[in-house]
Amino acid sequence: MTKWSPNSWRSKPIQQVPAYPDLAALKETEARLATFPPLVFAGEARKLKKQLAAVANGEAFLLQGGDCAESFAEHGADNIRDFFRVFLQMAVVLTFAGSQPVVKIGRVAGQFAKPRSSDNETKGDVTWPSYRGDIINGIEFDEKSRVPDPARQEMAYRQSAATLNLLRAFAQGGYASLENVHRWMLGFVADSPQAEKYEALANRITETMDFMRAVGITSESNFALRETDFYTSHEALLLGYEEALTRVDSTSGDWYATSGHMIWIGDRTRQPDHAHIEYCRGIKNPLGLKCGPSLTPEGLLELIDLLNPENEPGRLTLIARFGSDKAAEHLPKLVRAVKSEGRSVVWSCDPMHGNTITAAGYKTRPFERILKEVQTFFDVHQAEGTHAGGIHIEMTGKNVTECTGGARAITAEDLQDRYHTHCDPRLNADQSVELAFLVSELLKKSHVRQPHTQAAE
Repeated sequence: MTKWSPNSWRSKPIQQVPAYPDLAALKETEARLATFPPLVFAGEARKLKKQLAAVANGEAFLLQGGDCAESFAEHGADNIRDFFRVFLQMAVVLTFAGSQPVVKIGRVAGQFAKPRSSDNETKGDVTWPSYRGDIINGIEFDEKSRVPDPARQEMAYRQSAATLNLLRAFAQGGYASLENVHRWMLGFVADSPQAEKYEALANRITETMDFMRAVGITSESNFALRETDFYTSHEALLLGYEEALTRVDSTSGDWYATSGHMIWIGDRTRQPDHAHIEYCRGIKNPLGLKCGPSLTPEGLLELIDLLNPENEPGRLTLIARFGSDKAAEHLPKLVRAVKSEGRSVVWSCDPMHGNTITAAGYKTRPFERILKEVQTFFDVHQAEGTHAGGIHIEMTGKNVTECTGGARAITAEDLQDRYHTHCDPRLNADQSVELAFLVSELLKKSHVRQPHTQAAE
């Protein structure tokens, strides 16, 4: 294997790269970014890797979620707070149901770039570059917005820094206390059309918390009840930006991406001899790898060898995204190959990206298909004797109307009411918490087996 450096990716073929018209301006922007402070720190990434190792060993569950693509226009304290609030509600439900810690990773503070199926978009007789996320260009369909602009990278950095600052305050400042989260969750249950379905679990959590208070375990006496670990992640698509924020850790001498605690490689950019794999193999952060229908068992093992040659637990999360109609065909082969070779990985289910359809002129994702893919994910791991390690979803804390179905039965005709996404449809606040309750039932069933270590099997 050739020697790695933060810029060795530049000698490799690359997919999904924007065509910047002013390369000198791009170079100047990247040089400035390289002088900016890190957004996250190596010690935080190591702590996350240790927690993900517990997931790989069947001793924890991963909840990863957030916006499809963050936008400059929607950045605000209320949006961040609402997302964090719903995310914590999901985590509490999953923690209680699984009787295990939940590792919490947001698609936030860096999720600005999106791969596209076409370089260009045409409306009528006008063609402009496709929208690739606010870090690259604007969503408005005109020349000024669609031409890639390097200055947007600095805007994305500053928004990420501001978002991280607020998230850290929420996670450590008492907002995330278990009492708060449980009160919010009870409010959701009371308002849900399927309240009876969720009341039993909610009541059990209430009884547990009442007991804890009775014996003197409160958020005032125990910091673990008022604080939480929360990490950030995004797709490492724009490699010039990632390189600029790649730094040497002073304690270990290793290279880390300081743009986020965890970064992942998309299904469109996972070619083993291309730039995105080359960049990611050299950093020490936890990595994610999207696994779609075109990935073969042999191809997956080759990528695991490149990205986690030392078989380090917690280093690599495999994010399965097949679609509800394809998961049962494709996932077992990959799980079997990884298990037979003794590779330590986290298996996570992305039930969003393979289930996108068009209805009433809008891209949407039917809730029942999302749930079906999660169900299949758990069934496959049950059958193979491996650990269904987590879920990876696109969601928002707002009550948008972007995905059909759920307890409130959003229809195709409802999509136009509050369709706000900049790219792909997201679960709204109610659908997100509802999904957590439904996944909690799968978790409870899967835990009749004893936790085990995949790598040892």
